[in-house]
Amino acid sequence: MIAQRYAEVTRQIREAEAAAGRPAGSVQLLPVTKFHPVDAIRELAELGVELVGENREQEARQKAEQLNDVCRIAMIGQIQSKKANAVARWASEVHSLDSVKLAEGLERGMALALERGDRTTATLPCMVQLSADGDTARGGAAVETVPEIVAAVEGSEHLELAGFMVVPPLESDPREVFDSARATTDEYASTLKRNLRLSAGMSGDFELAIASGSDIVRVGTAVLGPRPVG
Repeated sequence: MIAQRYAEVTRQIREAEAAAGRPAGSVQLLPVTKFHPVDAIRELAELGVELVGENREQEARQKAEQLNDVCRIAMIGQIQSKKANAVARWASEVHSLDSVKLAEGLERGMALALERGDRTTATLPCMVQLSADGDTARGGAAVETVPEIVAAVEGSEHLELAGFMVVPPLESDPREVFDSARATTDEYASTLKRNLRLSAGMSGDFELAIASGSDIVRVGTAVLGPRPVG
C-alpha cells in the first residue's frame, strides 16, 4: 500500500508542477514518518526515497540507529536547545532552525560528534524555519531575527544554510504565507549568490505551495497511511 500511495502523491506533485509551469521533478517529496515503524522507512527506501522527515528527537535517533544509512533522516520538528548535541549526532539535515542559540548548539554538537566519530559528514545542511505570525512558541523564527540566524549559520564551520521552511498558521491564508516565504528565500539566494530551497506545503496544501514556488513538500498520512495506534 505504501508503494501505491507514494506513486499517487508523486503523480499529484507532477501534475502540480506542470500546472505551475515548473519542470517535472523539480519538487522533492519528503515523506514524514513520525510514529511509523522503521520497516515503513525501509519500504520507502526501496522505492528510491533517500530522505525522510521526523519530528521528535528520541524517536528519530532510535530509527537512525536501526536504519544504518539505508535512508537518511531530516529533523523537521521543533528542537529544544538542550537537544542540539543529540540532533547533531544523527540528523542528515535540520529543517527547523529557529534561533541563534540553536544554531550555536548545533555547531557545538557537530564539532563534538565529529570529534567522537559519531558522524562521517562534516557539514549539516540547515533550513531556517520562518514564523508566519510571529508566534515563536509554535516554532519558527520571527522575521526580525532571521538576519542574525542566517549570519550565525554563514559564520559557522559545520552548518550550511540550505534554505527556508514554513508552516502556515491555521487562521492564515496559505498562499500569502507561501508567497512571502518564497520571496524571503529568493532574497537571501540573491544576497548569498547561491541556490536556496523552500520547504512549504503538506498533505492539504502542497499543490498550492508548489504553485507558489515550494521546492520541498512534506507529506505524511497520504504516503504512509494512518499513524499506528498505541
